[in-house]
Amino acid sequence: MTSKNPIRPVIRDLKPSGISQVTALGLGNPDILPLWFGETDLVTPPFIRQAAITALEDGRTFYTNARGIPQLREAIRDFHRRTIDTDIALERITVPGAAMLAVVTALQMCCETGDNVVIVSPIWPNIFQATKVVGAEPRLVRLEEDWGPDSISGRWHLDLNRLFDACDGRTKAMFLASPGNPTGWMLTAGEQKQILDFCRARGIAILADEVYGTLIYDGARHAPSFLSIADDQDAVFAINSFSKPWAMTGWRIGWLVHPKSVEGAAAAMAQCNNTGSTHFVQYGALAALSPQGDAFRATLLERCRAGRDVVEDWIRRQNRVRWMRPDGAFYGFLHVDGLTDSLGFCQNMVRNDKVGVSPGWAFSQGDPRDDSYFRICFAQDAARLAEAIK
Repeated sequence: MTSKNPIRPVIRDLKPSGISQVTALGLGNPDILPLWFGETDLVTPPFIRQAAITALEDGRTFYTNARGIPQLREAIRDFHRRTIDTDIALERITVPGAAMLAVVTALQMCCETGDNVVIVSPIWPNIFQATKVVGAEPRLVRLEEDWGPDSISGRWHLDLNRLFDACDGRTKAMFLASPGNPTGWMLTAGEQKQILDFCRARGIAILADEVYGTLIYDGARHAPSFLSIADDQDAVFAINSFSKPWAMTGWRIGWLVHPKSVEGAAAAMAQCNNTGSTHFVQYGALAALSPQGDAFRATLLERCRAGRDVVEDWIRRQNRVRWMRPDGAFYGFLHVDGLTDSLGFCQNMVRNDKVGVSPGWAFSQGDPRDDSYFRICFAQDAARLAEAIK
């Protein structure tokens, strides 16, 4: 007799992302130059590490408020004040754990089995995977490529009509990452206003990944933010993280700004999903939001700008490689003329050249256009980055 399998089919069918299929070949190998993950090669700054060490030695090892210690939530509110000139009420801020948990929490709040989420792609694969996990259907709307007359002057752009046409009666949420991973594309304030108006009229939630909001290259303090134009009752969920701007990828801490109306639900979900962020880690995050943390963010931005210049200089000298220069984040999404198997290409690069990059195939659900790309992270020492590219 064959017993019935209780595992949900969507879970049984999940596969490791294309990024992990490459990193499995060499993660931790010191001979490999790793450009595959979204992280800088800088260690978390000493003042952040010391704050967490001090908290640990002071015995900050107990349960605490599942939504985050009050002083951390206050510091997050102040961060938004000085970067986007917006006052976010404390009851709208929750620190559930890693930013990925903030994504899952927002999806859980909005979606049921049979719903769909419209997602602007190419996109970090965890996003459409998480959408499947909560029972919803991911619908990817791909950015358009506007190639310029040379290898560096092209631009990504979002066709808002295509985005809106992808929505139907079962659409519960729209996911937009700006600045985006892997493209570095960035929404304009005008586009955000049109999207907010559309979603308000149709009862669609906006899930806004603003993790790279301060890692932009136009001199502004922050990329355009939905939090600047939405009111506290709009179904806008802004996801943020300490991982990228403060070199804290291994700390697994981020935050969620949510509508005021779900304050109680956010507290309950933080308790259910993770019982809150690790207590002593929150003191490291608190230190990151200090003036020292602002100075480190500026230093990292210049490191990324230098890395972007290294990549662009190299691309100018190629005849089969081009990119659309990123406006934000710290990735190069490089197009290779004639490439049709980005996974095999990246796996071979690890095996034969000892350089780790991520396949473009990983950032979509089978769109062949993305298979002609690979992603690198340029938040690296410029000399090391140049060696890897060479």
